[in-house]
Amino acid sequence: MLEAFLAHVRHLERILRGRGRTREETEDLIQETFIRVKRFLDEGGEVREPQAFMVTTALNLSRDAREREHRELYSPKTLEDLVQLPDGRPTPDEVLAAQQRLIRLSNALNRAGPRAREVFLMSRVHGMTYPQIASHFKLSVSAIEKYMARALVVLGEELTE
Repeated sequence: MLEAFLAHVRHLERILRGRGRTREETEDLIQETFIRVKRFLDEGGEVREPQAFMVTTALNLSRDAREREHRELYSPKTLEDLVQLPDGRPTPDEVLAAQQRLIRLSNALNRAGPRAREVFLMSRVHGMTYPQIASHFKLSVSAIEKYMARALVVLGEELTE
């Protein structure tokens, strides 16, 4: 059987290299093929077609090696276990700071006066235009602009402190 094996080594090399194996991988696979064939024969196995048997053994070993190579690319873990996604929620310190800032800005708007506060909120929170606000209060657009300017000045002063 050794002679049959040696007679087909070049054929096995061509087949394995043709399937994308490097020279080193091919040598390793041929050596493993020889070991497997020898073990099979030592255990009493019979081979009628040595070339076909060795080619099949080598190709099976090559396939198994490819599966092992690719198996390392995948993980049984879920994506959530693999990647620690940042928590988009604010920290307690950030929540507290935002609440304090909101209280300061609310107090500043109160200092601007009730009408300036309402004009600011209608414009910036509710998305109303100056003409819509003017119509609501039955005032001129110019008056609304002045209330808005007063609110913005007070808020700007609060933010710069």
